[in-house]
Amino acid sequence: MKKYYLHKELTNFKINYEKELNPEQYAVVMHPAGPMLVLAGAGTGKTRTVTYRVARLIEAGIKPENILLLTFTSKAANEMMRRVDLLINRNVKGLWGGTFHHIGNMILRRHCLLIGYREGYSILDRGDSKDLFDICLSEFKNIGSFLPKGSVLCEIYSLMKNKEVSPEEVIRLRFPHFNDFSEEIKKILAIYDRKKHSLNLMDFDDLLANWKKLLLTHEDIRGYYSSRFTHILVDEYQDTNKIQAEIVDLISSTNRNLMAVGDDAQSIYSFRGANFENILKFPERYPDVTIFNLTVNYRSTPEILNLANNSIINNIKQFHKQLHSIKASGALPYLIPLKDVFQQSGFVAQKVVDIYSEGTPLSEISVLYRSHYQSMELQMELQRRGIPFEVRSGLKFFEQAHIKDVLSFLRVVVNPYDELSWKRILKLIPGIGNVTAAKLWDAMHKSESPLDAIFEMGRLVPRKAIDGFNLFLDLIKRLKGDHDHIPLQPSSAIELILRNGYEDYLYSYHPNAEERIEDIEQMKRFAIKYISLENFISELSLQSASGGEVEEADEDNERVILSTAHQAKGLEWNTVFLIGLNEGRFPSSRSLNTEHEEEERRLFYVAVTRAKEELYLCYPVISEDWHALGFLRPSRFIRELHGEVYEEITVVDGSKENEDINELY
Repeated sequence: MKKYYLHKELTNFKINYEKELNPEQYAVVMHPAGPMLVLAGAGTGKTRTVTYRVARLIEAGIKPENILLLTFTSKAANEMMRRVDLLINRNVKGLWGGTFHHIGNMILRRHCLLIGYREGYSILDRGDSKDLFDICLSEFKNIGSFLPKGSVLCEIYSLMKNKEVSPEEVIRLRFPHFNDFSEEIKKILAIYDRKKHSLNLMDFDDLLANWKKLLLTHEDIRGYYSSRFTHILVDEYQDTNKIQAEIVDLISSTNRNLMAVGDDAQSIYSFRGANFENILKFPERYPDVTIFNLTVNYRSTPEILNLANNSIINNIKQFHKQLHSIKASGALPYLIPLKDVFQQSGFVAQKVVDIYSEGTPLSEISVLYRSHYQSMELQMELQRRGIPFEVRSGLKFFEQAHIKDVLSFLRVVVNPYDELSWKRILKLIPGIGNVTAAKLWDAMHKSESPLDAIFEMGRLVPRKAIDGFNLFLDLIKRLKGDHDHIPLQPSSAIELILRNGYEDYLYSYHPNAEERIEDIEQMKRFAIKYISLENFISELSLQSASGGEVEEADEDNERVILSTAHQAKGLEWNTVFLIGLNEGRFPSSRSLNTEHEEEERRLFYVAVTRAKEELYLCYPVISEDWHALGFLRPSRFIRELHGEVYEEITVVDGSKENEDINELY
């Protein structure tokens, strides 16, 4: 078996690796060869280590074209190669570096004829794939309205390909709403595959699947590339899916100089298809592996790392390691029980003002949460106070399409002459587009009461849309209510909209339907304190138009960052607030139902280790649901912490009600 050994004494290095790296990093960079698993903890200089390893290989005589660097973003690959250029003061243009999809495409362009494609194949982006799925759906005219639409089919197909499982398994675990239509969905996926092949098209998932197919079915091709790449480095290995790990094994089979770099404690993307077992069982696939730990943390204070270590130790499936800080001692992380989500938002907003007044830039302050809906009250509070912020977990709460849809239903009840809202909700009906919506509005607005006139408009609706239109009319009738009785309250109206057609619409059109439903449920809880639909809509309209968020293009202005914990991975801030730390929210009830507690704890660990100097852990103690009044339990991730790793703070707002709550703690 061919191996390439590197010996420091035989090489005159220009870079003083021992001086520029810590001992843990140096051991990785100077290791001779063979399988390597580098467990790089949060903030331990992973990118620096990979960069110096590549530079060291080139200085030791390995040609750049014999090195393969696989990453998960083009930005990461480009940054690493740029750093290597600077380190060795020469261009490494021949080095193969990029995402799995990029490298797969490079190889398939050369050999696509061998797997049945014609030269010059086109690549479908996500939008193209959705459109092609919608074309395939047209072949199911009788039941098409019950089947998932293009966006959802894209997600089912992608998970099926990347996890290498059956469509039935994906539907059962991730899209149970469509269990009764699994056979029809399988047929649509098969039609999609046939159409792609006949049109000489590949989507992103095909780039991986066909790359693997090429390596498995053509031994000469596998032999060529596994011999050519004498050294392979894989960044963020914990995020690889099943097919990516298998490709890596195939192309490293000759030389076996594979360096997998990642952190099992930061494996948080199973919902995208990432397979935690890839990194956990790496030593089983490579029994002669050398395992390295990077544990010297350059980001966080010892107190923050102590809390992080104290949390992640509760996971059973992991490579145990303890992060150590090189920074001076700082304040203990703060644990803050708060009355409800409104007091939580007020506390965070006031602390942001205080921290900013003490000299910390707003851009060095972040608020993290498990799910996007948990930021709603905070967004409103920051807007009310004029504190600029940027939402990285999605659009501002009231700018999201599904929130606008629900508000449009409410608006036409309050103001039947609202043309924009009418057209928006009419176009939600399958079979009604811009033309029909315009015809309906033209006829409705001429009457004294468009809200009554809509019930006489069936003649203008295409036959294919009539069933959906009748369901729409039934909902409008229920929202309109009986004027002899108490008007429908906002929270009840939102519940009606969600449960009478809109929930089914979300499941059909959006792969993240459950997250959108969570947003609407949160809006419903917020609406409980309003009796009048008119007051509720006016308040939300004023809030959404009140400013507060800095335009993204204005990079010179500072703003607080709001983000989910998932999207915060790889980033860092001086001060981090982690809000909504309640059982069933973080960890989410949905994740616990699927036995993902350890991944949820890893997500908590990722969120905590984003903080450099200050960490605030916040949770409300009272539920805001009118149908579930009572206390919310703190997250298990808080309850399992040792008391000495945090300082608990009691927030008193002067009210008798709040004093009673504080007595419980």
